[in-house]
Amino acid sequence: MIEILTDLPDGVIGFEAVGEVQGDDYKQVILPAAEEAAKAGDIRLVYVLGDRFTGYAASAGLMDAKLGLEHFTKWKKVAVVTDVEWMRHAVGAVSWLMPGEFKAFPLDKRADAIAWAAG
Repeated sequence: MIEILTDLPDGVIGFEAVGEVQGDDYKQVILPAAEEAAKAGDIRLVYVLGDRFTGYAASAGLMDAKLGLEHFTKWKKVAVVTDVEWMRHAVGAVSWLMPGEFKAFPLDKRADAIAWAAG
């Protein structure tokens, strides 16, 4: 499941992964929000994978790839907030493929991640 983060600065969208993330979570929550952000300008995203995150279904991986390709030139900043080590490494591994900036932050630096994405 994906929960929408509230109280973010203007121009920043944010989500927290809870439990196992499914492809429908992307379709119903993330893709519509990214579409709206792209219409308004650049996409600035904060994505939290905290203690309640348990993993991704295969369908979520496919939707994640689609999300990255949608509005390819609109991605400005993506902050991934997690202590999940493989996710932190994945951010570094794929960041060079995407326009814009991608950066991983530990969970205790969530506020810094939000400020960075907004900046």
